[in-house]
Amino acid sequence: MILLPALLVIVMRYVLDSQVQFDHVAPSLLAIFPFIIMFLITSVATLRERTTGTLERLMTMPISKLDLLLGYALAFGVFAVIQVTVVAVFALTWLGFTVAGSLALLLVVAVLDALLGMALGLFVSAFARTEFQAVQFMPLLAAPQILVCGLFTPRSHMAAPLARVSDVLPLSYAVDAMKIVATSSDVSEELIRDIAIVAGSTILVLVLGAATLRRRTP
Repeated sequence: MILLPALLVIVMRYVLDSQVQFDHVAPSLLAIFPFIIMFLITSVATLRERTTGTLERLMTMPISKLDLLLGYALAFGVFAVIQVTVVAVFALTWLGFTVAGSLALLLVVAVLDALLGMALGLFVSAFARTEFQAVQFMPLLAAPQILVCGLFTPRSHMAAPLARVSDVLPLSYAVDAMKIVATSSDVSEELIRDIAIVAGSTILVLVLGAATLRRRTP
């Protein structure tokens, strides 16, 4: 799972078979692939915790629901940091991807994107009864965001209804932030806004996820 996003980026590089085209889509891929993988891993793993009773046993302890969910988020977050770092190393070395902005800021944005996928995975695990159902949330919540986030065409060139939908989906701002870091060394107001939206959306989804947890009385 740590290597999978990197492998997907490598495959895309040679599918395009053009450094210019790869440099154009690489920022979007660095945002999207960790988002997808963390969404799948987190939704399935957390569902397993729910169905095996581990989560409910933890809920009998004297901790708040949000604290419990933040603990899961921290554990998955460490995994996300490792995953994103591996992807970035492959893209920046072997694949020749160049970044105009700060590499540290690139990693920060990429980790936020992965954490967004993680938060959504934690949230949807409450609405699935089986691992197959958890995976089915992928085309419902993640796929539409990927289609309208600006990967295939600039969001401003989309049909007006789709552009408006894109404006309210957090992955769009994750991709925008990654593109800004990749093409500019300036920390612009737009970049700060995009990062704030992604971070705020992650926190909001975690809070909503905490609301789905039910404490079992010991």
